[in-house]
Amino acid sequence: MAELLGTGSFIVTVAIIIGVIILLSVFFTLVPVTLWISAMAAGVRVSIFTLIGMRLRRVIPSRVVNPLIKAHKAGLTVSINQLESHYLAGGNVDRVVNALIAAHRANIELTFERAAAIDLAGRDVLEAVQMSVNPKVIETPFIAGVAMNGIEVKAKARITVRANIDRLVGGAGEETVVARVGEGIVSTIGSSVDHAKVLENPDLISQTVLAKGLDSGTAFEILSIDIADVDIGKNIGAELQTEQAMADKNIAQAKAEERRAMAVANEQEMKAKVQEMRAKVVGAEAEVPLAMAEALRTGNIGIMDYMNYKNIQADTGMRDSISKIGGEQQKPDPTKE
Repeated sequence: MAELLGTGSFIVTVAIIIGVIILLSVFFTLVPVTLWISAMAAGVRVSIFTLIGMRLRRVIPSRVVNPLIKAHKAGLTVSINQLESHYLAGGNVDRVVNALIAAHRANIELTFERAAAIDLAGRDVLEAVQMSVNPKVIETPFIAGVAMNGIEVKAKARITVRANIDRLVGGAGEETVVARVGEGIVSTIGSSVDHAKVLENPDLISQTVLAKGLDSGTAFEILSIDIADVDIGKNIGAELQTEQAMADKNIAQAKAEERRAMAVANEQEMKAKVQEMRAKVVGAEAEVPLAMAEALRTGNIGIMDYMNYKNIQADTGMRDSISKIGGEQQKPDPTKE
């Protein structure tokens, strides 16, 4: 009996120990005690129930409490509810707090609401604050423009910009600034009478472009535009004139070919008319024997008249043969030359 009681008390003791371990593990899982102790040591008042509520809301307490401790040590007034709501909205709490600290150190006016809005808009708010303190240089590729004399001029610019925190939300990015500067460079080169003036005074490009206020509607403020390199490209005017001359030549050749084709067609038409006339002559000559036969039958001509006609034909054929032989003998022999 005593052995059974001893065994039962041992089982109860083991069960109590296991239950205590389970309760402690659940407690330390729900309540980040070490984080609460760190906050209390830093002078940040955070209740245990607030940390438990974060766990229940699926918020990682360290992602909120550590930035809160950092902001408190930097002398910023930020509530834990603001940080938690920004975390739940999908923002980067640590980056926002770092940006607020950097702005506070640089005497830049930046509220938590604006920093959170910039972060939720997809921009790096810390990089924007750093760019406000230390301006950024954007280098453009070679931008080609054509002067009035037809010479192509290529220019590369360096744009010094500073972030405009008030326009970060809804403002255009670096691509827009580069595109606007490129458009200004092209228009400035295009308005130059001679490319030599652009090469002599490249600062005219930067002054003209900078005076146009290209940073309006963007998230940046353009401090300066410096022309880093200027190069000469192709002679676009000469190429255009060459292409125009080739086009004119092709048009003239086409018109000449048209006239030649018309002349060939006219020649063929005249040849056809000659053949037609020859056919008529042959037809008329074919009627001569018939007419003579009819004249012999009717007695309009006699047999002696017919014989005289034949003799005349024979004499004419003989003279033609002699004239052809004489003409061939008078032709020079090309083999002897």
